[in-house]
Parts: sequence; C-alpha cells; structure tokens
Amino acid sequence: MRKWTKTDFLVILALVLALALIGKARGAEMSGDGLGLKGSFMQGGLVTGRVTPGSRVELDGDPVKVRADGRFLIGFGRDAKRTAKLVAVLPDGRRVSRTLKVKKRKYQVQRINGLPRKMVTPPPAVMKRIRADAAQIKSARLADTDRALFDSGFIWPVKGRISGVYGSQRILNGKPRRPHFGVDVAAPVGTPIVSTADGIVRVASKDMYFTGGTVLVDHGFGLNSVYSHLDSVIVKPGQRVVQGTVIGTLGGTGRATGPHLDWRVNLFLTRLDPALLVPPMTAD
Repeated sequence: MRKWTKTDFLVILALVLALALIGKARGAEMSGDGLGLKGSFMQGGLVTGRVTPGSRVELDGDPVKVRADGRFLIGFGRDAKRTAKLVAVLPDGRRVSRTLKVKKRKYQVQRINGLPRKMVTPPPAVMKRIRADAAQIKSARLADTDRALFDSGFIWPVKGRISGVYGSQRILNGKPRRPHFGVDVAAPVGTPIVSTADGIVRVASKDMYFTGGTVLVDHGFGLNSVYSHLDSVIVKPGQRVVQGTVIGTLGGTGRATGPHLDWRVNLFLTRLDPALLVPPMTAD
C-alpha cells in the first residue's frame, strides 16, 4: 500500500480550498428553508440567489427567472424602495417569503461644463442616429444567455483616477440631466481596457453619438457590462472573452470633456453600481 506523504496532504488541502473558493464565487448557499441570498442589499446592488431547482420566484410581484440549477439574480436600481418582497414557491408547494431591506444611499451632484452644445441638446438631424444607438444597446441589455459566465468574478477594467461615480445627479453646462449610472475612470488615451468578467461581446461600435467607441459584454443571466468613450475597439460581436481580455483602448470619444472610461453594469434594464462588484482600486 502506498504511503501518504506530506506533499500528498498539501495537494489535497489545496484542492479542498480551491473548491471552497469556487463554491463561494458562485453565489449563495441555500438555507434550511430552501432559499439562499448573497450580495449587496442596497440601491445599485446585485444579489445572487439559489432555490431548489424547479421553484418559482417573484420580486415585488414580478417573476424572476430561475435557472435549471436553481440559481437566479436580482438587482436594485438607483432609486429602489427601502424594502422588497421576495417570494419563492418550491416544487413541493411550500412558499418561502423574505422581506429584503434595501439600504438607501446619498448621491453626489456632479457639474460638468465645457461640453459642445450639440452634445447637451442634440440637433433634430441626429435624433434618428441617437434612437438607433439606444435601440441597439437596449436589445443587447435584454439578452438572456443561460450561462453563468459571471462566475469568473469581476475586476476593474482599467486603473486610474475616479472622476465620476454611480448615481450622481449630472448638471451639464448648467442644465440638470439624468443621473450618471456608471463609474468614470480617467487615464491617458490609449490605456488598455479589459473585460471585467468572462462573457460574450454583444455590441462593438466604434462611433455612437453619446458614448463614442462602445462595447457591451454579456456575462449571462441578463448581467452585462458597458464600456464607453473608447478610442479604439478591438473585439467583434459574438466574440467570447475572458476576464482580462483587452477589448479596446481608453479615449474621449462621444460626449466627453476628456479621456476616461465610463463603465456601467446592468441586470437587464436595471442599472447597477459597478463599484459594488469589485474591491477598492489599488495602485498596482
């Protein structure tokens, strides 16, 4: 009989730890009542859930798609109410109900001046183009890929100075506009931009009116990320990317006053805060 060595035990321990980390990355573990939830219970937050396969789930009365393995995602928008009711109906007919407390946030007011007038109030001649851009992005945000590509976890797509944050009220050239739904990172033109997680490229446009060079990556289950104002786009629609794949370079295209990346994350049409998915940015 073969004798176990110290190296054998260390290898087994490493495998156990690796499997534990993988399980943790893949989201919530089910509790005794057949429902598990894990994530950021606040405005802009993403929550992963797990129920007994074959269950039905509703959030505030709206159906939530449950995957074959019992996993699902829910997200809270910028102005989500302070409570949300989640109900799961298990295959055996039992109902599990949770009242979720959603933390309210305070948002900054950000004033941006020096934008060309046509970028703040577009002329009628470009409205057709703007609507076409918006329709393309909306269609891609509604993509429902039944693979949890986001299990890779998330990283910052670029390192630099944070010049804009999620939820801030935008005042453009003195005029109030819609809130900002992304995180802006300022860096030199040409800085590589990487995919924040594994996914499939759904949009790769070199010139959208407001967002300039724009890439949208589908991470599965309706979760996607958008990268705007790119100087160059080096991926194509349908291309599979992994976390860290260079998708383009940072620029100042579209409606921008200087070079930066506008990074956004959505769960279908719900806009989330990207900063809640990654650790604090480090200098390295």
